[in-house]
Amino acid sequence: MNRNGAVVRGLVLAVVFLTFSAASFSQIAVGISVRVGPPALPVYAQPLCPGPGYFWTPGYWGWNDDAGYYWVPGTWVVAPVGMLWTPGYWGWGGGFYAWHAGYWGPHVGFYGGINYGFGYGGVGFGGGEWRGGAFFYNRSVTNVSVTNVTNVYTKTVVVNENHTAFNGGEGGVAARPTPQEEAAGREQHTAPLAEQTQHEHLASQNRQNFASENHGRPAVAATARAGDFSSRSAVSARAAGGEYHAPAMSPKEARVASTPGNKGTSNDGFRSFSKPANNGGSTGNIARGNGSRPNETHANQSRPQNESHAAHSQQPRPSAPQQSHKSSPPPKRPAPPRPEHHKGR
Repeated sequence: MNRNGAVVRGLVLAVVFLTFSAASFSQIAVGISVRVGPPALPVYAQPLCPGPGYFWTPGYWGWNDDAGYYWVPGTWVVAPVGMLWTPGYWGWGGGFYAWHAGYWGPHVGFYGGINYGFGYGGVGFGGGEWRGGAFFYNRSVTNVSVTNVTNVYTKTVVVNENHTAFNGGEGGVAARPTPQEEAAGREQHTAPLAEQTQHEHLASQNRQNFASENHGRPAVAATARAGDFSSRSAVSARAAGGEYHAPAMSPKEARVASTPGNKGTSNDGFRSFSKPANNGGSTGNIARGNGSRPNETHANQSRPQNESHAAHSQQPRPSAPQQSHKSSPPPKRPAPPRPEHHKGR
């Protein structure tokens, strides 16, 4: 009887733990919604990989209700064995931008077609792969030293040259999930690691990380280790990814109340998706080989319109719904500009 009682109590505790974990991850996945889009992704170099087993998680724009967008530096973390990181992304839908949180899983899912660099060119991940219990790094797009890491290979990767930080809407990346990404999205996922959550929290405490202060060019764009923002670990941005435009409304005005009607998920609530291509949301694809410079992402300085001007401009634009407090469907986008092809990174 005592043994049976212990088994029952164990099962009950397991169910409670799993329920709590699922609920916690559900809260993380829902994210937040705002009426202004994030700035373009800054240009920065990737810090050297600290050692075997570390996995690159790219930087992104977080949101603070008091001060608006702030930069969460890209960083290296020790990956769960056999797992890959799907970055979070901002997506337009229903008159606002909603955050879709990142997650760990056996395959990389949809991350909005955003070019985060260093293997995350918009679709999938080309920075490395698991072979058994060891992670092998693709040196064509990741900054690793063969002195510290011996599991390396070189494979050409097609890079989507675009620094837009959101999906859909005017000026956003036009992308939608591929069948493979949809399948990956249905797999069992794991929430961000504790060090990733702490890393984001620490980033939100430094006003230099806020776009209102750095104008899209953060002083700490990436770090060698999560939570370490010291000079020996930090890498500053070389440039902003596009022209910065301050929002026409305050962060409190831009924030959308969290209601069942406006909570986004990783698979719904967004319009005008199409597979990343050499148009509109992309300004050209180039191949990465062994002779390229993998540890840097470059801004398209000649095309600042890739950033969401409707979200940040002080000038009123009739077709930009984010200037209004009322939610409305995304505006019709003008015909995409002719693609420009860029040489090396």
